[in-house]
Amino acid sequence: GEPLEEGALLKNPEYANTLKSLAQNGTDGFYFGPIANDIVAKVQGASWNPGVLSLKDLANYAVKERDPVCSDYRGYEICGMGPPSSGALTVGQILGLIEPFDIGALGAESPESWRLIGDASRLAFADRGRYMADIDFVPMPLTGLLDKEYLAQRSKLLESNQALESVEPGMPAFSHAMRLADDEAIEFPSTSHFSIVDAMGNAVSMTTTIENGFGSRLMVRGFMLNNELTDFSFATHSDGDPIANRLEPGKRPRSSMAPTIVMQDGKPVIVTGSPGGSRIIGYVAQSLIALIDWKKSPQGAVSMPHLVNRFGTYDIEAGTTAERLAPALEALGYETSIRDLNSGLHIIQITDQGLIGGADPRREGIVIGE
Repeated sequence: GEPLEEGALLKNPEYANTLKSLAQNGTDGFYFGPIANDIVAKVQGASWNPGVLSLKDLANYAVKERDPVCSDYRGYEICGMGPPSSGALTVGQILGLIEPFDIGALGAESPESWRLIGDASRLAFADRGRYMADIDFVPMPLTGLLDKEYLAQRSKLLESNQALESVEPGMPAFSHAMRLADDEAIEFPSTSHFSIVDAMGNAVSMTTTIENGFGSRLMVRGFMLNNELTDFSFATHSDGDPIANRLEPGKRPRSSMAPTIVMQDGKPVIVTGSPGGSRIIGYVAQSLIALIDWKKSPQGAVSMPHLVNRFGTYDIEAGTTAERLAPALEALGYETSIRDLNSGLHIIQITDQGLIGGADPRREGIVIGE
């Protein structure tokens, strides 16, 4: 009942034993046996809103390995996590929409840069809300959303010198009939991320989430159970049209996780990613623009102030130099919100001279190398 004091040592022997079981028994030691029994008992026995999770649910679960989603940007191949995550598609759309403009020459301090990035993000989020979900359940215009001609057509909407008054989903090329309504999901920012490159050149970008602070508020065997259902749209239809990300049995919820590996000439050159709920997409896109267009170092890219626009209001990071851009963005037609923007970017840049890392100062994080 008392908070730990700074510097206190926190031990979690139950979790250590869980990890030992996984090391010895593999995933069967998690989805079957004592750990599975305890998970189901905790969910069904919750004192508030007990759940209906069963041993059969855990036994039926299967990890799926999926192909990455890759898009081209200024000679780089930006590769990330595909559906049911919306991360790689939406990041790829943002970059594709701004590619016709010389963001590098405009610079990171220019309101015009942020008008282009902000409205590109709004256009991408409009497509995200209409089309993106678990592709095993909903046919998706996966190729059409990143098609160069489609993005070039959408990019023309950015040629105005003012903020877009309204944003609607586009009509990407699709092999199926389309009749979908916009998503109504809640999405909370309780995510973690790390980036790793080893001595052999293997690269890992990993984002994980329990959805909402402390997940479902239920702890089993030393770890928190997630609350991932809030990534679904609880409304199934709107005006008679189905919502792609509606809740269905066996379906995986759409997320915004955007672990990203950037390739050049077939080799990884950047490993990046961030926590942050649906703002992950903006954080990761900004990190790539900072590295590729503004030539910032990894630490410079993760430390720079954040500006994120998903649905019209421009979120501007409080207590940073970005606040100075608020009047100019308001003059362009945006509503602005000065607020904390708690990213957790971890970037590794792979160069001929070695590895360069950057860890976000806003959260726990450190650069370690040998």
